[in-house]
Amino acid sequence: MTILSIGRTSYDITCPIEEYPIEGNKYLLNEKIESGGGTAANIAYLLGKWGETSYFAGVLGSDDYAEKIKKEFAQVLVKTDYIETAYDVGTPLSIILVNKKDGSRTRFEVVGNTVPTLKKYDYNITPNVIVTDGKEYSASINALNKYPNAISIVDAGRVDRDLLELCKYVKYIVCSKGFAESVSGYKFDFNNSVTLVNIYKRLKEKYPNNEIIITLENMGALYSINGEIKIMPGIKVEQVDPSISGDIFHGAFAYCIANNFDLEKAITYSNIAAGLSVTKMGGRPSIPSLKEVINYYNQKFNIKTPVQEQPKKEEEKPKSELPDIPDPTKLVMPTITEEVDVGASFFGASK
Repeated sequence: MTILSIGRTSYDITCPIEEYPIEGNKYLLNEKIESGGGTAANIAYLLGKWGETSYFAGVLGSDDYAEKIKKEFAQVLVKTDYIETAYDVGTPLSIILVNKKDGSRTRFEVVGNTVPTLKKYDYNITPNVIVTDGKEYSASINALNKYPNAISIVDAGRVDRDLLELCKYVKYIVCSKGFAESVSGYKFDFNNSVTLVNIYKRLKEKYPNNEIIITLENMGALYSINGEIKIMPGIKVEQVDPSISGDIFHGAFAYCIANNFDLEKAITYSNIAAGLSVTKMGGRPSIPSLKEVINYYNQKFNIKTPVQEQPKKEEEKPKSELPDIPDPTKLVMPTITEEVDVGASFFGASK
């Protein structure tokens, strides 16, 4: 599948700390983890790492950070044809402090007074899926109009006029808890299921033609299927660094939708990918491999993959003879079996 990710990028420097700094004190940091960042860029990186034909469209500065980001993309075969260079500004920089005691993080974004946007909208590809982080409104609308048959996904992480408008034109709105609360006017109360239903219904009233998934951090994701509002629980892990777990959820979700997973299986895979990522320090270094996610899924639901039988030992042949060519019809390749219904409902067991 060909997937086009449109949006912003940055360069991230993650610093683990023993406790949050006190103003006026001096601290010695003996560890830092550097990688490219930015929501759409992280999604494109994950998709490349997981074997999809991944394109990223965004703007970089003319500096060393930009070159490092391009090299990272090249390592996972992300196509950089649609990256533009802004020569008058630097690549945005993010400094992330991660508290090793509780896994909380504090992010400082170093950006200029003006943020350059994409100017060229001519693509010579036909994407099957378009993912946007909503920060490049004109470029995103152009792509959605140009490729009406592409599956479209928006990462709705904040509330502004452009993003609210863009949500009307995509198939999947995958939004944050904060976005859902702001748009609905309600607050989540996980001890009162009525608040969750009200939030989802209010969003559905505003966007009746969209599939809506609300990410709830370590609580999982809220969604609707067959008229029933449900939560898919997140996986239980020890949190080390949650810095880009949301981006990883969106990237995994795009992968699953591109590969025709049904909605519940797509959300399950995305929860697993995001959950595994928070167990590692740093941004892109925390992105799990597709194999790790598949193995976790199979173990969680006791799904066994076919095991190839060991060939019988044959008699030794004279060295002058060539070995037999294996019969390709007898080779067994592991495959992922069909999904098990894993949804959890606030109104009783899944139907």
